[in-house]
Amino acid sequence: MISSYVLVDDAFRDLVDFDADLVKLADGCIWAEGPVWIPAESALVWSDVRSNREWRWTAADGAAVFREPSNHANGHTLDRDGNIITCEHSSNSVTKRTPDGTYTTLVDNVAGGRLNSPNDVVIKSDGTLYFTDPPYGILSDDEGFQRDSEIGENYVYRLNSETGMTMVAADQFDHPNGLAFSPNESIIYIADTGEPQNIRTMDVAADGNLSNLQFFAAPDPPGSDGLRVDQYGNVWTSAGDGVHVYSPDGELIGKVKVPEKTANCEFGGPAGTTLFITASTSLYSIETRVVDARRA
Repeated sequence: MISSYVLVDDAFRDLVDFDADLVKLADGCIWAEGPVWIPAESALVWSDVRSNREWRWTAADGAAVFREPSNHANGHTLDRDGNIITCEHSSNSVTKRTPDGTYTTLVDNVAGGRLNSPNDVVIKSDGTLYFTDPPYGILSDDEGFQRDSEIGENYVYRLNSETGMTMVAADQFDHPNGLAFSPNESIIYIADTGEPQNIRTMDVAADGNLSNLQFFAAPDPPGSDGLRVDQYGNVWTSAGDGVHVYSPDGELIGKVKVPEKTANCEFGGPAGTTLFITASTSLYSIETRVVDARRA
């Protein structure tokens, strides 16, 4: 066990227990990503994108392969019915998995062109789905299948769950990646792993439109890929040296130091206060005093 919390601002004391230790739960991945907690199963599912498989972990049974091949799955989330929504690189799609294991494609093309390689996905409480579509799965065969983009751009998309219509929600990003909502869903946080490697925000209107692009934070060392927002609106984001925690105003207040380059994080566990961290080859966890804004 490794003591990992780093205090930057006293506000961090309310969010964590400095006696908590970082625990390695599993290893053997090439690039661990996209964790999602499944409350009904007390399980965490995450992706090993470059190994083309997904893993599942429980406290009782440890880690086991969940799906292989996985279509180079990356980010996940849960919908209102507990189905797993998955971004898949090599199928250039966003899919839905029901508890019985049935997969349905929600979207794989826009205006007749195949998507690049959907990366991360979030769902509003009204069912509207937002996902990012950078080119990582088509740049080489490491995380998908190399090919030219049929769209030619890297967008954030919005999918209407009732009509099935997909449209561009934001076009101001180089390589849009991780997504998360503020507690009241009035703001969406969007990580850009291209240039300039930062996190920006956009306002979310009642009709789902995004506007008012604003700078939020730029972790140092860089590496904001996946992110989550806690019940108080603090942003927990991956960075080059672990997970950095920012206040709702964008001020760094603390860090979770991780011995591997970190890709993503997810709140879960029995009380919702366990922070699961996917970092390069491994899955880690550490206990906090907060829960995800979606569970508050």
